[in-house]
Amino acid sequence: MTTFTPMLEGGFEALHFLSDAKTGLRALVGVHSTKLGPALGGTRALTTYATEADAVVDVLRLARGMTYKAALAGLPHGGGKAVIMLPAGSFDRQALFESFGRAVDSLGGRYITTEDSGTSPEDLGHAARFTRYAAGLEGASGDPSPVTAFGVARGIEATAKHVWGRSDLEGLRVTVLGVGHVGMPLVAELHKRGAKLWVSDVNAERVAHAVEAYGATAVSADALHAMEADVFAPCALGGAINDATVGKLRVRAVAGAANNQLLEARHGQQLAERGILYVPDYAINAGGLVNVAQEVVGYDREKAYARASTIFDTIAAILDRSRSSGFRPEQVADRLVEEKLAG
Repeated sequence: MTTFTPMLEGGFEALHFLSDAKTGLRALVGVHSTKLGPALGGTRALTTYATEADAVVDVLRLARGMTYKAALAGLPHGGGKAVIMLPAGSFDRQALFESFGRAVDSLGGRYITTEDSGTSPEDLGHAARFTRYAAGLEGASGDPSPVTAFGVARGIEATAKHVWGRSDLEGLRVTVLGVGHVGMPLVAELHKRGAKLWVSDVNAERVAHAVEAYGATAVSADALHAMEADVFAPCALGGAINDATVGKLRVRAVAGAANNQLLEARHGQQLAERGILYVPDYAINAGGLVNVAQEVVGYDREKAYARASTIFDTIAAILDRSRSSGFRPEQVADRLVEEKLAG
Protein backbone atom coordinates (compact mmCIF):
# COMPACT_ATOMS: atom_id res chain seq x y z
CA MET A 1 0.00 0.00 0.00
CA THR A 2 1.56 3.28 -1.10
CA THR A 3 -0.34 5.08 1.68
CA PHE A 4 2.30 3.96 4.17
CA THR A 5 5.08 5.87 2.38
CA PRO A 6 3.75 9.39 3.06
CA MET A 7 2.69 8.32 6.54
CA LEU A 8 6.14 7.06 7.45
CA GLU A 9 7.91 9.98 5.83
CA GLY A 10 5.61 12.46 7.59
CA GLY A 11 5.77 10.82 11.00
CA PHE A 12 2.07 9.94 11.14
CA GLU A 13 0.81 7.64 13.87
CA ALA A 14 -2.41 6.31 12.32
CA LEU A 15 -4.96 6.54 9.54
CA HIS A 16 -8.39 5.14 10.39
CA PHE A 17 -11.01 4.15 7.82
CA LEU A 18 -14.50 4.38 9.32
CA SER A 19 -17.60 3.12 7.55
CA ASP A 20 -21.23 2.19 8.13
CA ALA A 21 -23.29 0.62 5.35
CA LYS A 22 -26.58 1.54 7.03
CA THR A 23 -26.00 5.30 7.02
CA GLY A 24 -23.56 5.51 4.12
CA LEU A 25 -20.75 6.78 6.35
CA ARG A 26 -17.35 6.86 4.65
CA ALA A 27 -14.87 8.70 6.84
CA LEU A 28 -11.15 8.94 7.43
CA VAL A 29 -9.43 10.02 10.62
CA GLY A 30 -5.76 10.90 10.37
CA VAL A 31 -3.74 11.09 13.58
CA HIS A 32 -0.40 12.77 13.06
CA SER A 33 0.90 12.98 16.62
CA THR A 34 -0.27 12.51 20.19
CA LYS A 35 3.08 13.34 21.79
CA LEU A 36 1.80 16.57 23.35
CA GLY A 37 -1.67 15.19 24.10
CA PRO A 38 -4.74 13.70 22.42
CA ALA A 39 -5.14 14.72 18.79
CA LEU A 40 -7.62 17.57 18.31
CA GLY A 41 -8.95 18.72 14.97
CA GLY A 42 -12.04 19.31 12.89
CA THR A 43 -14.15 17.14 10.66
CA ARG A 44 -14.44 18.17 7.02
CA ALA A 45 -17.59 16.90 5.24
CA LEU A 46 -17.51 17.26 1.45
CA THR A 47 -18.88 15.71 -1.72
CA THR A 48 -16.02 16.97 -3.87
CA TYR A 49 -13.40 14.25 -3.45
CA ALA A 50 -12.90 12.72 -6.87
CA THR A 51 -11.28 9.60 -5.40
CA GLU A 52 -10.65 8.05 -2.02
CA ALA A 53 -6.94 8.70 -2.60
CA ASP A 54 -7.69 12.43 -2.76
CA ALA A 55 -9.43 12.20 0.61
CA VAL A 56 -6.41 10.40 2.09
CA VAL A 57 -4.07 13.13 0.86
CA ASP A 58 -6.34 15.82 2.30
CA VAL A 59 -6.78 14.23 5.74
CA LEU A 60 -3.04 13.60 6.15
CA ARG A 61 -2.12 17.16 5.16
CA LEU A 62 -4.71 18.58 7.50
CA ALA A 63 -3.79 16.32 10.44
CA ARG A 64 -0.14 17.30 10.23
CA GLY A 65 -1.14 20.94 10.15
CA MET A 66 -3.12 20.49 13.36
CA THR A 67 -0.08 19.08 15.17
CA TYR A 68 1.91 22.14 14.19
CA LYS A 69 -0.97 24.50 14.98
CA ALA A 70 -1.49 23.07 18.47
CA ALA A 71 2.21 23.06 19.26
CA LEU A 72 2.74 26.69 18.21
CA ALA A 73 -0.33 27.74 20.20
CA GLY A 74 1.08 26.01 23.29
CA LEU A 75 -1.88 23.64 23.62
CA PRO A 76 -1.70 20.23 25.35
CA HIS A 77 -2.84 18.48 22.18
CA GLY A 78 -1.53 16.69 19.16
CA GLY A 79 -2.87 16.89 15.65
CA GLY A 80 -5.65 14.97 14.00
CA LYS A 81 -8.30 15.53 11.37
CA ALA A 82 -11.32 13.77 9.91
CA VAL A 83 -12.91 13.90 6.50
CA ILE A 84 -16.33 12.54 5.64
CA MET A 85 -17.05 11.73 2.01
CA LEU A 86 -20.73 12.62 1.97
CA PRO A 87 -23.07 10.27 0.12
CA ALA A 88 -24.35 11.38 -3.26
CA GLY A 89 -28.03 12.32 -3.33
CA SER A 90 -30.30 12.44 -0.31
CA PHE A 91 -29.29 10.91 3.02
CA ASP A 92 -30.16 11.12 6.71
CA ARG A 93 -27.62 13.66 7.97
CA GLN A 94 -28.43 13.14 11.64
CA ALA A 95 -28.01 9.37 11.37
CA LEU A 96 -24.76 9.82 9.46
CA PHE A 97 -23.21 12.00 12.17
CA GLU A 98 -24.51 9.75 14.93
CA SER A 99 -22.72 6.90 13.18
CA PHE A 100 -19.62 9.06 12.92
CA GLY A 101 -19.82 9.74 16.65
CA ARG A 102 -19.84 6.02 17.40
CA ALA A 103 -16.85 5.55 15.11
CA VAL A 104 -14.89 8.36 16.80
CA ASP A 105 -15.71 6.90 20.19
CA SER A 106 -14.21 3.58 19.12
CA LEU A 107 -10.81 5.34 18.91
CA GLY A 108 -10.81 5.66 22.70
CA GLY A 109 -10.03 9.38 22.97
CA ARG A 110 -6.83 9.58 20.97
CA TYR A 111 -8.78 11.86 18.60
CA ILE A 112 -11.20 14.64 19.63
CA THR A 113 -13.32 16.05 16.82
CA THR A 114 -14.83 19.47 16.15
CA GLU A 115 -16.13 21.53 13.21
CA ASP A 116 -14.48 22.22 9.89
CA SER A 117 -15.65 22.92 6.35
CA GLY A 118 -19.05 21.40 5.74
CA THR A 119 -19.88 20.67 9.38
CA SER A 120 -21.71 22.62 12.09
CA PRO A 121 -22.25 22.60 15.86
CA GLU A 122 -25.55 20.80 15.13
CA ASP A 123 -23.69 18.02 13.28
CA LEU A 124 -21.24 17.66 16.15
CA GLY A 125 -24.16 17.60 18.56
CA HIS A 126 -25.50 14.51 16.78
CA ALA A 127 -22.06 12.90 17.01
CA ALA A 128 -21.74 13.85 20.68
CA ARG A 129 -24.77 11.74 21.53
CA PHE A 130 -22.49 8.73 21.05
CA THR A 131 -19.08 10.04 22.09
CA ARG A 132 -17.61 12.38 24.66
CA TYR A 133 -14.71 13.09 22.31
CA ALA A 134 -16.41 15.98 20.49
CA ALA A 135 -16.08 19.74 21.06
CA GLY A 136 -17.40 22.94 19.53
CA LEU A 137 -20.90 22.08 20.70
CA GLU A 138 -23.93 24.33 20.94
CA GLY A 139 -24.32 25.51 24.53
CA ALA A 140 -20.57 25.23 25.06
CA SER A 141 -17.93 26.90 22.87
CA GLY A 142 -20.14 26.68 19.76
CA ASP A 143 -18.90 27.77 16.36
CA PRO A 144 -15.14 28.48 16.61
CA SER A 145 -15.09 30.60 13.45
CA PRO A 146 -15.34 34.02 15.16
CA VAL A 147 -12.38 33.19 17.39
CA THR A 148 -10.40 31.99 14.38
CA ALA A 149 -11.14 35.29 12.65
CA PHE A 150 -10.16 37.28 15.74
CA GLY A 151 -6.84 35.46 15.91
CA VAL A 152 -6.15 36.03 12.20
CA ALA A 153 -6.85 39.74 12.65
CA ARG A 154 -4.35 39.81 15.53
CA GLY A 155 -1.85 38.04 13.28
CA ILE A 156 -2.37 40.60 10.54
CA GLU A 157 -1.72 43.33 13.12
CA ALA A 158 1.59 41.66 13.97
CA THR A 159 2.37 41.40 10.25
CA ALA A 160 1.65 45.10 9.78
CA LYS A 161 3.96 45.98 12.65
CA HIS A 162 6.73 43.86 11.13
CA VAL A 163 6.35 45.22 7.60
CA TRP A 164 5.24 48.82 8.10
CA GLY A 165 6.24 49.50 11.70
CA ARG A 166 2.68 49.96 12.98
CA SER A 167 0.18 47.44 14.26
CA ASP A 168 -2.98 49.44 13.54
CA LEU A 169 -4.76 48.48 10.33
CA GLU A 170 -6.32 51.85 9.48
CA GLY A 171 -6.27 52.21 5.70
CA LEU A 172 -4.53 48.86 5.12
CA ARG A 173 -5.62 47.35 1.80
CA VAL A 174 -6.69 43.74 2.33
CA THR A 175 -8.04 41.34 -0.29
CA VAL A 176 -10.08 38.44 1.12
CA LEU A 177 -10.68 35.28 -0.88
CA GLY A 178 -13.67 33.45 0.60
CA VAL A 179 -16.22 35.08 2.91
CA GLY A 180 -17.73 32.01 4.52
CA HIS A 181 -17.71 30.87 8.15
CA VAL A 182 -14.31 32.40 8.90
CA GLY A 183 -13.84 34.84 6.04
CA MET A 184 -16.94 36.88 6.90
CA PRO A 185 -16.06 37.30 10.60
CA LEU A 186 -12.54 38.24 9.50
CA VAL A 187 -13.97 40.91 7.19
CA ALA A 188 -15.94 42.21 10.20
CA GLU A 189 -12.80 42.28 12.37
CA LEU A 190 -10.77 44.08 9.69
CA HIS A 191 -13.56 46.56 9.01
CA LYS A 192 -13.71 47.36 12.71
CA ARG A 193 -9.98 48.08 12.59
CA GLY A 194 -10.33 50.46 9.65
CA ALA A 195 -8.94 48.30 6.82
CA LYS A 196 -10.01 48.78 3.20
CA LEU A 197 -11.47 45.54 1.89
CA TRP A 198 -11.96 43.72 -1.41
CA VAL A 199 -13.71 40.33 -1.39
CA SER A 200 -14.43 37.41 -3.68
CA ASP A 201 -16.50 34.27 -3.15
CA VAL A 202 -18.42 31.77 -5.27
CA ASN A 203 -21.49 32.62 -3.17
CA ALA A 204 -22.92 35.91 -4.45
CA GLU A 205 -25.12 36.41 -1.39
CA ARG A 206 -22.12 36.32 0.93
CA VAL A 207 -20.30 38.84 -1.21
CA ALA A 208 -23.34 41.12 -1.21
CA HIS A 209 -23.49 40.94 2.59
CA ALA A 210 -19.80 41.84 2.91
CA VAL A 211 -20.36 44.81 0.61
CA GLU A 212 -23.47 46.03 2.42
CA ALA A 213 -22.44 45.38 6.03
CA TYR A 214 -18.72 46.11 5.92
CA GLY A 215 -18.18 48.43 2.97
CA ALA A 216 -16.15 45.87 1.02
CA THR A 217 -15.72 46.00 -2.74
CA ALA A 218 -16.70 42.91 -4.74
CA VAL A 219 -14.28 41.58 -7.36
CA SER A 220 -13.80 38.32 -9.25
CA ALA A 221 -11.27 35.79 -7.96
CA ASP A 222 -8.97 36.43 -10.93
CA ALA A 223 -9.08 40.17 -10.37
CA LEU A 224 -8.52 39.71 -6.64
CA HIS A 225 -5.34 37.72 -7.19
CA ALA A 226 -3.93 40.39 -9.50
CA MET A 227 -4.87 43.43 -7.40
CA GLU A 228 -2.25 45.72 -5.97
CA ALA A 229 -2.87 45.66 -2.21
CA ASP A 230 -1.06 45.29 1.10
CA VAL A 231 -2.28 41.91 2.38
CA PHE A 232 -3.89 38.94 0.64
CA ALA A 233 -6.01 36.86 3.03
CA PRO A 234 -6.96 33.41 1.64
CA CYS A 235 -9.97 32.18 3.60
CA ALA A 236 -11.43 29.48 1.35
CA LEU A 237 -10.15 25.92 0.86
CA GLY A 238 -6.43 25.17 0.64
CA GLY A 239 -4.02 25.65 -2.24
CA ALA A 240 -4.81 29.32 -2.95
CA ILE A 241 -1.09 29.89 -3.59
CA ASN A 242 -0.35 27.73 -6.62
CA ASP A 243 1.29 27.86 -10.05
CA ALA A 244 -1.61 29.82 -11.50
CA THR A 245 -1.76 32.48 -8.77
CA VAL A 246 1.71 32.90 -7.25
CA GLY A 247 2.98 35.01 -10.14
CA LYS A 248 -0.07 37.28 -10.16
CA LEU A 249 0.04 38.48 -6.57
CA ARG A 250 0.93 42.14 -6.05
CA VAL A 251 0.85 42.35 -2.27
CA ARG A 252 3.41 42.70 0.48
CA ALA A 253 2.13 39.84 2.62
CA VAL A 254 -0.10 36.77 2.55
CA ALA A 255 -1.92 36.27 5.85
CA GLY A 256 -5.25 34.46 5.95
CA ALA A 257 -7.43 31.87 7.63
CA ALA A 258 -7.37 28.96 5.16
CA ASN A 259 -5.45 25.79 5.94
CA ASN A 260 -2.65 24.62 3.60
CA GLN A 261 -2.54 27.87 1.62
CA LEU A 262 0.61 26.81 -0.21
CA LEU A 263 -0.28 24.09 -2.68
CA GLU A 264 3.35 22.95 -2.54
CA ALA A 265 6.29 23.99 -0.38
CA ARG A 266 8.07 25.51 -3.38
CA HIS A 267 5.34 28.14 -3.62
CA GLY A 268 6.59 29.58 -0.33
CA GLN A 269 10.02 29.98 -1.89
CA GLN A 270 8.47 31.62 -4.94
CA LEU A 271 6.63 34.13 -2.75
CA ALA A 272 9.87 34.98 -0.97
CA GLU A 273 11.67 35.47 -4.28
CA ARG A 274 9.00 37.99 -5.24
CA GLY A 275 9.39 39.86 -1.94
CA ILE A 276 6.06 38.67 -0.54
CA LEU A 277 5.99 37.73 3.14
CA TYR A 278 4.10 34.50 3.83
CA VAL A 279 2.63 34.21 7.32
CA PRO A 280 2.31 30.47 8.07
CA ASP A 281 -1.36 29.51 8.02
CA TYR A 282 -1.21 27.10 10.94
CA ALA A 283 0.32 29.81 13.13
CA ILE A 284 -2.11 32.59 12.33
CA ASN A 285 -5.37 30.60 12.16
CA ALA A 286 -5.06 28.77 15.49
CA GLY A 287 -7.84 30.73 17.22
CA GLY A 288 -10.54 28.17 16.51
CA LEU A 289 -8.38 25.37 17.88
CA VAL A 290 -7.66 27.47 20.97
CA ASN A 291 -11.41 27.91 21.40
CA VAL A 292 -12.30 24.22 21.28
CA ALA A 293 -9.27 23.29 23.41
CA GLN A 294 -10.70 25.58 26.08
CA GLU A 295 -13.98 23.66 25.87
CA VAL A 296 -12.16 20.38 26.52
CA VAL A 297 -11.06 21.65 29.96
CA GLY A 298 -14.16 23.75 30.68
CA TYR A 299 -15.24 26.57 28.42
CA ASP A 300 -14.50 30.16 29.38
CA ARG A 301 -15.02 32.65 26.56
CA GLU A 302 -12.77 35.33 28.04
CA LYS A 303 -9.92 32.86 28.46
CA ALA A 304 -10.38 31.61 24.89
CA TYR A 305 -10.17 35.11 23.41
CA ALA A 306 -7.26 36.06 25.66
CA ARG A 307 -5.35 33.00 24.46
CA ALA A 308 -6.25 33.70 20.83
CA SER A 309 -5.00 37.27 21.25
CA THR A 310 -1.49 35.93 21.88
CA ILE A 311 -1.38 34.92 18.21
CA PHE A 312 -0.03 38.45 17.77
CA ASP A 313 3.02 37.48 19.85
CA THR A 314 3.43 34.14 18.06
CA ILE A 315 3.46 35.77 14.63
CA ALA A 316 5.74 38.58 15.80
CA ALA A 317 8.23 36.05 17.17
CA ILE A 318 8.20 34.01 13.95
CA LEU A 319 8.70 37.06 11.74
CA ASP A 320 11.46 38.47 13.95
CA ARG A 321 13.33 35.15 13.94
CA SER A 322 12.84 34.92 10.19
CA ARG A 323 14.39 38.34 9.70
CA SER A 324 17.37 37.59 11.96
CA SER A 325 18.01 34.05 10.68
CA GLY A 326 17.35 34.49 6.97
CA PHE A 327 14.95 31.55 6.94
CA ARG A 328 11.45 31.99 5.55
CA PRO A 329 8.64 32.34 8.14
CA GLU A 330 7.20 28.91 7.38
CA GLN A 331 10.64 27.36 7.86
CA VAL A 332 11.01 29.14 11.20
CA ALA A 333 7.55 27.99 12.32
CA ASP A 334 8.34 24.40 11.34
CA ARG A 335 11.57 24.48 13.35
CA LEU A 336 9.84 25.89 16.42
CA VAL A 337 7.35 23.01 16.34
CA GLU A 338 10.03 20.41 15.71
CA GLU A 339 11.96 21.74 18.70
CA LYS A 340 8.86 21.29 20.87
CA LEU A 341 8.17 17.79 19.59
CA ALA A 342 11.80 16.77 20.11
CA GLY A 343 11.88 18.06 23.68
